[in-house]
Amino acid sequence: MAERSTAAVDVADSSGDKPLTAKAEQADQSTADGVAQNLERNTKNDEAQGSDGAGGPGKASPPELHSGHKLARRYRLEECVTRLDGFSSWRAVDEKLRRAVGVHVLPADHSRARSVLAAARSSALLGDPRFVQVLDAVEDNDLVYVVHEWLPDATELTTLLATGPLEPHDAYQMVTQVAAAMAAAHREGLAHLRLNPNAVLRTSTGQWRIRGLAVNAALRGISSDTPQRTDTEAIGALLYAALTQRWPYESDAYGLSGLPKDVGLIAPDQVRAGVHRGLSELAMRALANDGATASRHESACTTPEELVKAIGEMPRIRPPEPAFTAPPEYQRTTYQQGTYGRTPPPGVTQPVASPPPPPLQSRTGKALKWAVSALLIAALGLGSWQLADALMQQGEKADDTNQTQTTDDNDKGNEKPKPVKPLTIEGAQEYVASGDAQAAEDVGNTYDGNSSTFWRTKRYTDGPELAPYKPGVGIVYDLGSSQEVSAASIGLRYGGDHTTATLYATDSLSPSTGVEGMTKIGTASTSATSLTVKASKTVKTRYVLLWITAVPNAPTDGYSSAGYKQAITDLKFTG
Repeated sequence: MAERSTAAVDVADSSGDKPLTAKAEQADQSTADGVAQNLERNTKNDEAQGSDGAGGPGKASPPELHSGHKLARRYRLEECVTRLDGFSSWRAVDEKLRRAVGVHVLPADHSRARSVLAAARSSALLGDPRFVQVLDAVEDNDLVYVVHEWLPDATELTTLLATGPLEPHDAYQMVTQVAAAMAAAHREGLAHLRLNPNAVLRTSTGQWRIRGLAVNAALRGISSDTPQRTDTEAIGALLYAALTQRWPYESDAYGLSGLPKDVGLIAPDQVRAGVHRGLSELAMRALANDGATASRHESACTTPEELVKAIGEMPRIRPPEPAFTAPPEYQRTTYQQGTYGRTPPPGVTQPVASPPPPPLQSRTGKALKWAVSALLIAALGLGSWQLADALMQQGEKADDTNQTQTTDDNDKGNEKPKPVKPLTIEGAQEYVASGDAQAAEDVGNTYDGNSSTFWRTKRYTDGPELAPYKPGVGIVYDLGSSQEVSAASIGLRYGGDHTTATLYATDSLSPSTGVEGMTKIGTASTSATSLTVKASKTVKTRYVLLWITAVPNAPTDGYSSAGYKQAITDLKFTG
């Protein structure tokens, strides 16, 4: 296979040390998880300065593996994605769970085998869904292999940038989600150190995922004395590339052209017209190098946590308004265009109109006309008589009513329906009746006004009823004060047979009683992706539990494999 070029990337450390130099392999797919298209047979070294000395290629030769080979009598190797520096990466099939997975394989006596196992196990313990998950890390039969998720519906940032820069909203979402994920990883002591456009993926649902956390660097023996600074500058490079479709260094990399030589690091809005000013400054703050900062000379961001804070201080970038195509112009007929009766231009033939039918001029026709006229007169007379009789009867009833009834100011017939008003959600907390929580950190996504974010349940093997695995799953919402709840509209991620949800009034965000001790407001079921639960009786409460007891069978996505599961995208209460 053709091998793309490598590029040197010089990044200065704020401590004054020598710049870190990393070789960026454009076609390096050793951590591919389902989006790689180009196979690589590159045996060159892929190292970085700042390595601890173990970064050289291992002395052991690559294991002799082939398509169809099974690891642990479970993982069947299908296609070699990368063979590099003593290890290989494969697309494989987990025959036990019947799903595609990715596998990194290297000899057990490889110089980096121990560090790869340690990195994989540490990454698996993080369990953050924003990262491609490590599923297994094993040493078996003189081999070390790491099994990770395979995302067939995801697209690399490299592929997305091949057609042009991202829209401002997409670039904003990318840097927001990647920075937040890396900040969470660093809080647990984990670094990436190889965060590049090949390692960032966008799923079909619009979520951004990061692959190769800690493992990619361990496979190549890469380390850094300033891991937070290294990852922050890498995020800045990703944002720079997303805004300009250029790599922010002089050398070409990842299918992107580098910056012109001898001009230094210039702001994205100076490279391409129309770049969002706030995002341009943010990229420069993350890429601070030899004193280069944003145009407003704000302080550089040296950690993912500082970058997250800087993003939070920016005005939120809204998605573009949907474009509506104008309907085609109405095509008028010849008569409507006003040419009827006019002399057509030379060379144009005008259709000959059919002559009107002759009138009824015979004796039979005249008799028929008189008969129809008589029937019409009789019908009018009968209708007038019935109308007059009805009016007279109505008048008599009105007189009787005035004589026997008194005026009732509270007459139910005069009542107007109460106007429906939206209720504000002040907070929420997942309610766990038994077992583990589903996704407690994501409950805010159900009322943030963004339909692309959501709270999801775990995947269950049987359904639609959650019992006996769980009596149900749900979230308690705080309305701020006691309110009359009339209905709830719920946006769902998965359709299918079927989702059942019930509303209960409870006493706090952490209810003191089980569901059986709460007041039921209403229940409903659906097979669609939206559900409305209406109150069967008026209930006034501050805290409302949304309780889900049945979920549909949904296909594999970027978060879990096929099974019975559901996710809530938007929820609104009305009173």
